[in-house]
Amino acid sequence: MSNTEIYKKLADWLKGSWYGLPDSEHLISVLEATYTPQEAEFLTGMPFSPKKLDDLAAVKGIEKGKLGRELDKLAKKGLVYREKRGEEVFYRLNDAFFVFLRSSFWPGYEDDRSKEIAPPVNRYMADSLFKRYEHVHVRGLRAVPINGTVDEHHTVMPYEDVVKLVDGFNYYSVSYCACRQRKKLDPDSPTCKLPMENCLHFDNLGRYIVENGLGREITKEETLKILTEAAESGLVHGASNWREQVDTICNCCKCCCMWLESYHVFKHKEAHTPSNYRLKTHAETCKGCGLCVKRCPMEALELEETPEAKNKVGKVSVLSKPDLCLGCGVCAYKCPTKTLKLVERETIHEPPKDARECTKLFYIQSGAGNKPK
Repeated sequence: MSNTEIYKKLADWLKGSWYGLPDSEHLISVLEATYTPQEAEFLTGMPFSPKKLDDLAAVKGIEKGKLGRELDKLAKKGLVYREKRGEEVFYRLNDAFFVFLRSSFWPGYEDDRSKEIAPPVNRYMADSLFKRYEHVHVRGLRAVPINGTVDEHHTVMPYEDVVKLVDGFNYYSVSYCACRQRKKLDPDSPTCKLPMENCLHFDNLGRYIVENGLGREITKEETLKILTEAAESGLVHGASNWREQVDTICNCCKCCCMWLESYHVFKHKEAHTPSNYRLKTHAETCKGCGLCVKRCPMEALELEETPEAKNKVGKVSVLSKPDLCLGCGVCAYKCPTKTLKLVERETIHEPPKDARECTKLFYIQSGAGNKPK
């Protein structure tokens, strides 16, 4: 079998994952950069749901010890998911979304393989990979307000309180931002100078990442420090968009984040799923400095002239595009008068219960979802 045939077979198999694998002129070049021909052939047919090593050995016709060693190598490349449940080890094939946009770039490697993967992934993403999210309203990440930016008169639900979220985890890890790393390694992409190592993962996902060298273990205190540094840098906290067993908090920049890029570059109607809060501006205390306008990741704020202005410039900050506000608090966090605050929206929307429910909504809203094999 030729290499081209091997990669086409892998592509056909990956189309059966929850996200599928959109066709593109760039698809085969992405697969060639990410998987060796031997890996592509070996992984074709591997289930997307967790299976015991004994079961996989029977399917593959490979001795259990040898198969385990091969799968462990692939887990360290982010191509296979490995987890322990008691004394049993389970493996599953990672889908294309996970491999191309997450695990390949979490370690922060700048080796030849990583540099080879980044450019075709960026071309594939712009061409077709992210189009499946164009009409999906339940996005992969939900904006979480920066600590202290919600008006004290409003109750913050636990899934929107970043400190309570962090308190609820048992295991903490950090990786490089896959989006910024992917852009950094592509000579045709603009360079981002914002902090890199601030993609946070927890509990089972965190353990998988650390055990396979895709990130490092940190403490809860280090996690909170990273979140504070991210807020200072103007990054959006984006958590897994479900209420139970959240496993990720990204810290997203306007120039690289896949979700913000989907709005600004790919012209989707949405970026992150917004929080249940929206910015309230205060003309009477605004200094007209424009810092909030510069920091807004959605360009939803403007400085406007008004007779209500009490400052020297005669302009105040106005939420001119309220429907675009993520309720992230990036603007309010650095307000010099400390009077910008987030208030509850008129209509409250709860996130999906868990990852499974979120995926079901993706199937419905995208109109082309596949049920995993």
